[in-house]
Amino acid sequence: MENSIPAYGLWSLVVLNSAIFILFAFSFFKPQTKRDWRSFGAFSAFIIALFTEMYGFPLTIYLLSGWLQSRYPGVDWFSHDAGHLLEELFGWRGNPHFGPFHLLSFAFIGGGFILIASAWKTLYVAQRDGRLATKGAYAWIRHPQYLGFILVMFGFLLQWPTLLTLLMFPVLVIMYVRLARAEERDAIATFGADYETYKRRVPRFIPRLGRTPA
Repeated sequence: MENSIPAYGLWSLVVLNSAIFILFAFSFFKPQTKRDWRSFGAFSAFIIALFTEMYGFPLTIYLLSGWLQSRYPGVDWFSHDAGHLLEELFGWRGNPHFGPFHLLSFAFIGGGFILIASAWKTLYVAQRDGRLATKGAYAWIRHPQYLGFILVMFGFLLQWPTLLTLLMFPVLVIMYVRLARAEERDAIATFGADYETYKRRVPRFIPRLGRTPA
């Protein structure tokens, strides 16, 4: 990677990529309530922090440069490809865009967006008809959209881990859990025993594999 060209300070790419993924998520999630906007805003902050380090200023590389250079002296850590830290640390020396962690990240990111999109469609129809959403992804877990955001963020961490996003990730996960609990309280107030029954049969975030959906 000695011949890799440094690729930072590209603030136009920071703005462009952040806008693409935020608008992409917005088209799937379509926030309406204050709670929706809070969860979407937290996801947007994560995306902006990610692309700022990916194309703008590599804060993580600067802070870890001494340790990285002493352990991996043959790597140009200020090249763009070296920002795929997991590939470098685990010894992948090919094109990092075809590395195992990068490819795995696509599965999490794509799966997360698909889950968000399918869940929104089910939720929209249920809210329009004034009933509880229990079909589609909601037959497997109670909060598929929040899980979708978590999967997308985890996928980006596999692809381009940074100190800031690593710190943000558990905070955002806790926030989504709290938002999910608040939504459940509202659902109980609205649907009463129906939601209590649904809550007992369907897990919050992790589906029960091997069982038919509720």
